[in-house]
Amino acid sequence: MSIKGTLNTMSVPDLLQFLAAGRKTGTLRFNRDELMKEIYLQNGLVVGANTNDPKEYLGQVLIHYGKIDEPQLQVVMEEQRRSGGRLGEIVVEKGFMTTEGVLEILRIRALDIIYDLFIWEDAHFEFFDKSPFPADLIRIEVEPTTIIMEGIYRVDELSRYRTVIPSELAVLEPTDRPTADLSPKVRQLLAYVEKRMTVAEICYNMHDSSFNVYGQLFDLVNEGLAQVVEELPQPAPALPAVDETATLFASARQELAAHNAGNAISLMHRVLQLEPKNEEAQSLLKTAESEFVKQVYQRLSPQSVPRILLTPVALTEQQLGPQEAFLLSRINGEWDIQSVLSICPFREADCLRMMLTLKDAGIIGF
Repeated sequence: MSIKGTLNTMSVPDLLQFLAAGRKTGTLRFNRDELMKEIYLQNGLVVGANTNDPKEYLGQVLIHYGKIDEPQLQVVMEEQRRSGGRLGEIVVEKGFMTTEGVLEILRIRALDIIYDLFIWEDAHFEFFDKSPFPADLIRIEVEPTTIIMEGIYRVDELSRYRTVIPSELAVLEPTDRPTADLSPKVRQLLAYVEKRMTVAEICYNMHDSSFNVYGQLFDLVNEGLAQVVEELPQPAPALPAVDETATLFASARQELAAHNAGNAISLMHRVLQLEPKNEEAQSLLKTAESEFVKQVYQRLSPQSVPRILLTPVALTEQQLGPQEAFLLSRINGEWDIQSVLSICPFREADCLRMMLTLKDAGIIGF
């Protein structure tokens, strides 16, 4: 049996209830733009989950839960590049965590991947009946009802948070209330607030989900420690008309043939802004990203070390997005490209595109 559709016609709770009632075994896959998540079920039980979202990779999850820090993740990723081993096993070999600790984080990660689906507003889904699970799947066994209850709770909570924190483009500032008795985690959060970071930027810097950051900022406001001061305007890219989709595809293929993979990526992003479920665009985007990464490394060694060329004052005058700001904050003049990419919660092609944009703008050099 195979079922497919969109979250506009069937919600995540309804899907899980339907598959649990039928005691189904297989893979439930969700696609939104270039993001993909999978839930694995066996006889109606949830036994695992996976994602291609860099924010939910194991390394980012380990940082979020305070198990390792960014320099340790860079060491682990460097070893993984050399040996090809599993990241969790390398973390244990380096003495950063125990095997039991890694397994528990993997279980938490699987559930967090699923919970995040509950706040997706639109996505395409498909269930693949009796499809084999990944060979390296770390199994969990959770009743879908338990997941549904937590997921619905998160949806309700996020709605409550957004009455105070309107969007990821909201900017807060600290109040004058004394902070002497605050925990280190709250102090760290306030430090980001003091820098007037957007909610999105705080998410990246804390290696955390938007749901958790919304909740923490909501508490700061309720406790009188911070206040919302503005909401930055949503970028409004010029979108082509729907009937231009075929032209965009033709142009993207021409760009790929001419070895201009970066231009092809931009064209497919424009298509996906119009048609998020366009599978042909998602497929061509993956091809373009793979080709783009190869092209960049032909021009620029992965061991090249980026450095910031502007003064701190000049940097404040640049119009940078949340992702670019996070990437710049990790360029320290010592880590090479691979090291910087290893701690960034973004796709490799996106990171490299940002680096080249910053290079062309004279903000960084190598």
